[in-house]
Amino acid sequence: MRSFIFVTAIMVLFFCGPSASKEIALTFDDAPLPGNSFMSGEEKTQKIIKGLQAQQVNDALFFVTTSNIKDEQGIERLNTYTKAGFHLGHHGHGHLSLNKSTSNDYLLDFYQSHLILQNYDNVLKLHRFPFLHYGETQEKRKQIKARLEELQYQIGYVTVDNFDWYINSKLLEAIRKKKSINYNRLKEVYIETIWRSIEFYDQLAVKHLGTEVKHVLLLHENELAALFIGDLVAHIKSKGWKIIAPSEAYKDPTLIKYSASLEFNKQGRVAAMVYDRGTDKALLRSETENTKYLDALLKTHGVFK
Repeated sequence: MRSFIFVTAIMVLFFCGPSASKEIALTFDDAPLPGNSFMSGEEKTQKIIKGLQAQQVNDALFFVTTSNIKDEQGIERLNTYTKAGFHLGHHGHGHLSLNKSTSNDYLLDFYQSHLILQNYDNVLKLHRFPFLHYGETQEKRKQIKARLEELQYQIGYVTVDNFDWYINSKLLEAIRKKKSINYNRLKEVYIETIWRSIEFYDQLAVKHLGTEVKHVLLLHENELAALFIGDLVAHIKSKGWKIIAPSEAYKDPTLIKYSASLEFNKQGRVAAMVYDRGTDKALLRSETENTKYLDALLKTHGVFK
């Protein structure tokens, strides 16, 4: 009997092959973020590229907030990303919230950024709403969606949200206050919180959408990414996941169908779709997306002293 089971298992593996890897694309918001006394903007860009290339990540997407392009150095940083084979996306000019702006103001900001990005190579026609604010009314969402489609833009949605921006702010605060920083423990917190967010939103998709999806991870082009992106990618890979090109992720048949009726966009496309199926929004946010939780985690790990 045991021999029969063993032979059957081998036959299934032979004919069906191993189970497909889970897949995720890497995206970075707000490029080119300014440098500071801790790390210059140019150093940040070089470190992020080096970390990605060390893990054989052939493509990643940097959503550009064009008001962050202050000078020739900002221009060169974006060109450095594209020369390395990565791509740029549209994140607006002034990082406006559509929930707090009029449609006209938002579109004027959008067009300004659209024109600036014409000067760069490797630009994908993907727009990511700042703050993941798609507009507070269905009418506004439909209006903006129609205008973007006129310019052949697709929505640069995310599926995995997290608070890397908050951890980064605590790092910069500690540097300003000249605190002692345990970078190994900071790396542990960074990887742990992002990985738990990946698991959380993946489980949401499998449970409520009934399928695996090609995930899109939201990160920021910040100091934490410069320090630890290679370690983060290595951890994701160690869990059996495959890093894919953003252009491939945005072809996911389950997620690509955007409806302006989706009301809950703050935690990303998976959460929005699950909410639309009747799940309480309180269940659609990872516990790591909480500043008090992260403060306690940083304290427990003894990151800053």
